[in-house]
Amino acid sequence: MSTDRREVHIEVSDLTMAFGSTVIQRDLNFSVYRGDIFVIMGGSGCGKSTMLKHMLGLLEPAKGEIRYAGSSFTSATATERNVMRRGWGITYQSGGLFSAMTLEQNVSLPLQLYTDFSAAQIKDVVRYKLSLVGLGGFESYYPSEISGGMNKRAALARAIALDPQILFFDEPSAGLDPISSQLLDDLILQLKESIGATVVMVTHELPSIFAIANNSVYLDASTRTMIGYGNPQELREHSEQAVVRQFLTRSAAAGETPGNV
Repeated sequence: MSTDRREVHIEVSDLTMAFGSTVIQRDLNFSVYRGDIFVIMGGSGCGKSTMLKHMLGLLEPAKGEIRYAGSSFTSATATERNVMRRGWGITYQSGGLFSAMTLEQNVSLPLQLYTDFSAAQIKDVVRYKLSLVGLGGFESYYPSEISGGMNKRAALARAIALDPQILFFDEPSAGLDPISSQLLDDLILQLKESIGATVVMVTHELPSIFAIANNSVYLDASTRTMIGYGNPQELREHSEQAVVRQFLTRSAAAGETPGNV
């Protein structure tokens, strides 16, 4: 039994994920503590992205519950869920920016929708958020006019526009070269410290996992349940499950491409 006394921010209890009669993962029990950088990891097809979609409420569990700060998200009403989501920031593999909008317009959207800020105040916040991710001066650029790494950073600026309590990432380094990936890892660490957010991310990238994550869960495709939970460096050295140790010690050349399950 865990003796961790930190505040539980997200709690997954007895969760089963299924599509009809096909079970993806069962009996999932883990906690994400406030201030964690938490990684959902495992081989291709194990259900990493599916787990993230359940946490976001895009999919409903076949069984079990997800709680945020002690409140059930699973049994919450649509209105209650929307209130919870106001404290989240989300970035997707592709970045998810609107191509017909400038970076300023993209980052402005959540501020326009969910605050009473004036146009001048929104402009100031947008400039500040873009500067935090190293994109000061790029407000008038369109997504097609900047690099893939810059698009990822712009999407992150939009995700932190409302100073979220939780940041969710789906394969944040996908498609980036190693240097851009490392820069993004450094940025996630910096933003986590500056806004005090809890970070939940799906990734298969070992350099990112070991550089920034302090907590994790390993989902196994064969047994269809979690077989590792805790600090990834400790799992690499001490996990009783050989498949977890192998996953965390594989060479970059043997790395798996991210799945979409």
